[in-house]
Amino acid sequence: MHNRKNKKNMLQFPRMEFCVVCFLAFLLVGGVLSNRISDTGLFDQTYQVTWGKDHVLPLNQGKEIQLSMDKSSGAGFGSKLSFGSGFFHLRIRLPPKDSAGVVTAYYLTSHGDNHDELDFEFLGNREGKPITLQTNVFANGLGNREQRMYLWFDPAADFHNYKILWNQHQIVFFVDDIPIRVFKNKTNIGVSYPSKPMQIEASLWDGDSWATDGGQTKTNWSHAPFQAHFQGFDISGCSLPETPNTQPCSSHKYWWNSDKYWQLNSTQRKTYQDVRKKYLTYDYCSDRPRFPTPPPECPQ
Repeated sequence: MHNRKNKKNMLQFPRMEFCVVCFLAFLLVGGVLSNRISDTGLFDQTYQVTWGKDHVLPLNQGKEIQLSMDKSSGAGFGSKLSFGSGFFHLRIRLPPKDSAGVVTAYYLTSHGDNHDELDFEFLGNREGKPITLQTNVFANGLGNREQRMYLWFDPAADFHNYKILWNQHQIVFFVDDIPIRVFKNKTNIGVSYPSKPMQIEASLWDGDSWATDGGQTKTNWSHAPFQAHFQGFDISGCSLPETPNTQPCSSHKYWWNSDKYWQLNSTQRKTYQDVRKKYLTYDYCSDRPRFPTPPPECPQ
């Protein structure tokens, strides 16, 4: 993945009589089953600015964040906690009009050598031309798993929900409730699978050296500042480091690890196939000049 900073960067229980034992049980079970980090959706409770602080504007009493980018800098924010599994989401509205060269990113990432990473990257375009959504998966430092697609709506016109399911069986990227990419756990055949604690991050940055038409279409700075908006800062995830009294992040007691989420259901599979047939424009698994022998995780 390209360097994003290099441009200067209750459970609802029935009503009951509460006692000490009941309350403790509620805390324990609620934490194990949901582990929802804040239900308020307020940015400051779950996230913090990581760079470009003067290009970050809180809106709607902290329920929305605007990132701006001009020639001097872009901006980014990240979760305060790291996670070992979960079902993560952000609502995003991309920069409108001429956004060629502008990259809006939402991703999970570990830090250090041989990192894991799960990417949504939105590659801007000239006004009237479609924005490209690129996804990528890194596991133990190995990436180069790009897939690109157009969307069936204008992602700069309104907010849409972008989600990542991550458990021990599969990783699924969703646009709203539509699965657009699936990466299965195939460690049984030697394919590395993301397993390191990851933080949630988002950023807006200048990628005109590669993002639009392979870098041929450059950023038009007369349209700056470019602005992306983010909402939905509640998090459903297994936070790390784990305390001695919590379940491991692979526990089936977390709802996103239950059998229901081990694979797509029949309706999801059909939608998945349909949307990829209509909108997928690039898949590394099909790029024979680049990979004469398809990588082992790809359909054979």
